[in-house]
Amino acid sequence: MKQKPRVKRDHKQNGLKHRSDAGPGKAKGHHESDANHDHAKPIGRSKADKKHVDLPALLTDKSLLRKMARKEVNSGAITPDYKLDKDLVIGLLNESLATELVCTLRYKRHYYVANRIKGRYVAAEFAQHAIEELAHADLIAERIMQLGGTPDFNPVGLAERSHAEYFEGTDLQDMIRENLVAERIAIESYRAFAQFLGEADPTTRRMIESILAMEEEHANELTDLMED
Repeated sequence: MKQKPRVKRDHKQNGLKHRSDAGPGKAKGHHESDANHDHAKPIGRSKADKKHVDLPALLTDKSLLRKMARKEVNSGAITPDYKLDKDLVIGLLNESLATELVCTLRYKRHYYVANRIKGRYVAAEFAQHAIEELAHADLIAERIMQLGGTPDFNPVGLAERSHAEYFEGTDLQDMIRENLVAERIAIESYRAFAQFLGEADPTTRRMIESILAMEEEHANELTDLMED
C-alpha cells in the first residue's frame, strides 16, 4: 500500500495563525505584562555593585602611596612593602644562576662529544638545551640586578653553588641520563623556590615558574631520547 507523502509544515504560516488566534485582547494583555515587567526592574546599582570591597590603603590613599614611593627611593624596584628577606632571595637566585651556568657548560660539552661519536640528532638537542639554559641564566641575572644585588659569575665555587652537578661523560646514554637527572634536580628546586616566594614576590615567582616549565619540557625530551 502506498504511503501518503508527508506534507511539510509551513512553520511560518502556523506561527502567524497561532498569533492571530490569540485575538487582540490576549495580545494586549501580553504587552501589558511586558510593560509591567519593565516597570518592576530596579533602578540604580545592582546588589553586586553595592557589595562592599576592602581595598588596600595604597589604592585609596594617594598621598600615602606617593609618600611610600619616595621613601628609600634609591632602592629602585624594591619598595617598602616588599615582605621577604631581599638578601636571602638574591642568594637563592645566585644559586639558581650557578645551576643554569653549570647546565649550559655540561650541555655544551655533550653537544661536541655527541657530534664526534655520530649522535647528531642527540647533539642537536643538547645544543638547543644549552641555548635555553643560558637564556635562563640571563633572566636570573637581570632579576638579581632589579633586586639590588650582583649576579655571581665567578667560576671559583661555581660547581658548589649549583644544585646540579657537572658530568662529562663519553657515552650517549650516560650523557642523556645525567642531563635528565640534572633537569629533575632543577625542577624540584625551582618548584620549591616558587612556593617559597608565593605572593610576596610575584615577579620573581613568575620568572622561576617560566623557567620551571622549560626544564620540565627538557626532561620530557630527554626521556624520549632515552627510549629511542
